[in-house]
Amino acid sequence: MRRSAGRHVKPLESTGTIFGDHFDQDDAYRLRRPHGMKDWLLVYTLHGEGYVRTPAGEKRCGPGQLGLLRANIAHEYGTVQGKRWNFLWIHYPGLPENRMLRHEEFLVETLPDERVRGRVEQAFRNVLQDSLDRLDLWEALCENSLREILLLLAQRMNKRLDPRVEQTLGLLSRSLKEDIRIDAISREIGISGSRLAHLFKQETGYTIVEHLNQMRVRHAALLMTHSGRTANEAAQDVGFNSYNHFADQFRKQYGVSPRQYRQACKPT
Repeated sequence: MRRSAGRHVKPLESTGTIFGDHFDQDDAYRLRRPHGMKDWLLVYTLHGEGYVRTPAGEKRCGPGQLGLLRANIAHEYGTVQGKRWNFLWIHYPGLPENRMLRHEEFLVETLPDERVRGRVEQAFRNVLQDSLDRLDLWEALCENSLREILLLLAQRMNKRLDPRVEQTLGLLSRSLKEDIRIDAISREIGISGSRLAHLFKQETGYTIVEHLNQMRVRHAALLMTHSGRTANEAAQDVGFNSYNHFADQFRKQYGVSPRQYRQACKPT
């Protein structure tokens, strides 16, 4: 981790390449670029809080928030007074995925789901590592990680679910093969089981159990189609304890039995 001191930081010149770092700065840290820069800037706050000031105004970037500063925008950024700012940052020349995002001088989005936060942080760290190592294909690897960050940002912006529902979806996907108890999920999220059930149905149109069964059935269908699993094996792989229950749920989703589906998908 880099720890910098001093009242001002000299602005970095745009290099037209991909580079970044991990900073942990006190409130003396600030940087001004009155003419902007050619690169785009991604920042992800781990702890503390920073600010970014552009002609459109000032925005803050706190823990679990991802920020994107557009190229060629006059700006100043730094640590909020009385705080520290522990953040990851990346300069990059711009990618086609930028067009999927709202046109704002500085875009800030909260990532409420720990799973998504973990993916974003790991993608940042992959870029930092690959851009330092500069082994074969380092630029392509960096661009892939940047695309993941931008696509996760676009996904978050385009699908405005209640953060508690997003957290529930993450828990369901990570526990696909396990016995799921709604009361355990609700305790982890911090609301009552009845409130979570109502909120989930309101936001997604399905109950938690219905959504989980759909996820399991979809995955079972893929296992039968692409991994050679039998219907019984696929049912067990995705967490169904009863084959009859699996078959009933499969028919609801695909209109045929699992065995009929598997037979129809066999190569001729």
